[in-house]
Amino acid sequence: MEPKGKVAVITGGASGIGRATAQRLAVAGARIVVADLDESMGSDTVKLIESVGGTATFVKADVTDSNDTQRMLDTAIAKFGRLDILYNNAGIAVGSPPFPVGELRRWRRVLDIDLQAVILGTYLAAPMMERQGGGVIVSTASMAGLYPYKEDPVYAAAKAGVVNFTFSLAPWAARLNIRVNCVCPGVVDTPLVRKGIDAARRAGERASLPARIIAPTEIAEAVLTLIVDDSLAGRALEVRPAGRRLVEAPAAPGSRR
Repeated sequence: MEPKGKVAVITGGASGIGRATAQRLAVAGARIVVADLDESMGSDTVKLIESVGGTATFVKADVTDSNDTQRMLDTAIAKFGRLDILYNNAGIAVGSPPFPVGELRRWRRVLDIDLQAVILGTYLAAPMMERQGGGVIVSTASMAGLYPYKEDPVYAAAKAGVVNFTFSLAPWAARLNIRVNCVCPGVVDTPLVRKGIDAARRAGERASLPARIIAPTEIAEAVLTLIVDDSLAGRALEVRPAGRRLVEAPAAPGSRR
């Protein structure tokens, strides 16, 4: 899909990967709905986009709430007349103290935001995109969803769910002309990651950033690739400091490939 003239909704768009992707898609000619709970930072993202001639609006939304999510998507129609791209990016980690020491409400919140909100956003966006002839949905998973991640198993479970949700939607999406993909970053230099490192250190845990860390702009470029390249339906794009690798869905038991 060519982003120019299209309308994109980006959750978690106030900072980090969401902000970088909002800016990148705006440069490519898309009109942007920035969705986040942080109104101040979200408005800053809009200003950054507008400062370089882009078009954007902010909507305060809790992606775990169906009414907020529907209002977020309706904003795209009300402001810009259509909905072409949904980037399910909002996400958190359990943090410190880790599972199973951390409170139940904390790890349930991770599942709500990192997995169930992806399913909810896709569920609500699909009929809207279908009515206009198609669209593109991209979700932020993680390399933690592809490989064991002992530091935060609940986060890993949520992101693995996003990966398999993406793979499993491929036939459904093809029928509706809605392409679904996910991006699987390694450790990205975002305010959320740095805040988590600081919290772990304050709790007396050993925590540090890797020697080579991924910039949010690198993930934004990967997301743009998934939006533009129509041949990448139902695939995950793993992003490491060393580069990118497409991840194919595993064959179903008893199938031939």
